[in-house]
Amino acid sequence: MRPSKRAPDALRTVSFERGVAKHAEGSCLVKFGDTHVLCTASLEEKPPSWLRGSGKGWVTAEYGMLPRSTGDRMRRESTAGKQSGRTQEIQRLIGRSLRAVVDLVHLGEKQITIDCDVLQADGGTRTASVTGGFIALAECLNWMKSRDMVGPKVIRDHVAAISVGIYRGKPVLDLDYAEDSEAETDANFVMTGSGGIVEIQGTAEGKPFDEAELTAMLALARQGIGELIEMQKAVLA
Repeated sequence: MRPSKRAPDALRTVSFERGVAKHAEGSCLVKFGDTHVLCTASLEEKPPSWLRGSGKGWVTAEYGMLPRSTGDRMRRESTAGKQSGRTQEIQRLIGRSLRAVVDLVHLGEKQITIDCDVLQADGGTRTASVTGGFIALAECLNWMKSRDMVGPKVIRDHVAAISVGIYRGKPVLDLDYAEDSEAETDANFVMTGSGGIVEIQGTAEGKPFDEAELTAMLALARQGIGELIEMQKAVLA
């Protein structure tokens, strides 16, 4: 039995609230159970310096956890003078995931930054950030389309992410912290609406997982991401 009493293939309660940040070109408050992340999209009408003159734009991401997003207060990374390796790894994952579904030539020489701020953490903050970050990005691109700043083909597909793990010997979908902290295997999957795999991150915390378990986790991820993308489509309609 899972601590949350969910079935092995059940997501937590997921919600998306658009337009929560007045000044951002796109925004979304995403909730995966008790994990809450505020995602905002900010447009700059120039690309990074290393892309100037290329005709291409860029999508990047920044990620952070607020001091009381967890049980004990965390020190702000800005006061430490540097980001942790975990933070850098997660924001690179978010950026890679979102760029996978954007035509950077159609975007033109502009940059969109997706800021993902974790308000409350209960496992799966990176997967919530990718999934909600896409909605913020899509809102920003729709804002640009309404002003004839980009064409209709700038978004190639949807993208979402979910965690899957082996918990007490069984594959389970969308781990919360209670499961994540005890899972024998913990994996994150990023996939597109058409079923393409953008990234898989998987780690055996105890015994190594085998090919059959990987196949079972992939099947759960496909199901969960399919559900998330249908939710994205509904909220963006």
